[in-house]
Amino acid sequence: MDVTAGPAAAAVVRGVAPLPREPTQTSTMLVEKAAAVLQSFKPINRIHCHLCAFHFYAYDMSRQVEAHHYCTHYNQDMRQCVIFDSPEADARLIGVEYIISEKLFDTLFDEEKKLWHSHDYEVKGGILFMPRVPKALEQKELEEIAKTYGKVFHFWHFDKGDTLPIGPPQLMMAITADGQLNPELAADVERRFKVSFKENAKYRKDIQGPDKGVHPLANYWRTGKGLAPVLREVDIA
Repeated sequence: MDVTAGPAAAAVVRGVAPLPREPTQTSTMLVEKAAAVLQSFKPINRIHCHLCAFHFYAYDMSRQVEAHHYCTHYNQDMRQCVIFDSPEADARLIGVEYIISEKLFDTLFDEEKKLWHSHDYEVKGGILFMPRVPKALEQKELEEIAKTYGKVFHFWHFDKGDTLPIGPPQLMMAITADGQLNPELAADVERRFKVSFKENAKYRKDIQGPDKGVHPLANYWRTGKGLAPVLREVDIA
C-alpha cells in the first residue's frame, strides 16, 4: 500500500498550535527544583536508549507520525517506552509502547496478538534508528529489537492539531514494507537527524527477524480490518 499524500503530510509540519498556557510561576519552579534534589526518579533514570520510528493509526495508514521512544530495558524479554513527538525539551508526551520478545508474544491469546506489531521491517528497512549513536553500537540494540513485537497506544493526536490530549487512546501500528512510509515525513526526519534510511538498510542486511518469522496475527491491519478503540457508556457494577 503506497502512502504519498493525505493527512500524513500534515504530520511533517511540527508547528502544531501551542498549548493554552500561562508562564510558569517562580514559586512553582522553586518547588520543582527542591523536589528534584530531594526525590528519587528511579523509573525515569532506568531509561537506557532513544529510538526514533514512525507509527500510524491502526485504522488509518495515512495518519503517520514521528515517534521518539525513550525505553527502559525492564528485563531481557521486555522493554517499556514513553513516546514523545520530538526529542526537544518541550516535546509532547504522546503515548507508550511495550516491547516484548518472541517468546512472550507466543504466550498471548490470539485476540491479544492482533493488537501487536512486528519490528522486523522497521529495523531491516532502516527506518528505526537511534539518533546520534554510532552504527556499530546501534546494531547490537537493533539485532534484539528486530525479533520483538510492540503494543503501542497514543493519547495525544497532535497530527490533527489537537492542543491537548483529546478523546480515547488510539492503537497504533508500524510500517512493514517498502512504499508504506509517507515520503515527505521520511525525508523530513532524514534531513533533521542527518540519517539515510537507504544506507541504514544496507548496513543491516544481515539482521534477522523473529526466529519463527513474523506471526500472521501481528500487524492485524494487513487483513484489511482496522482496529479503533472507542469509549462507550456502561452501567457501573
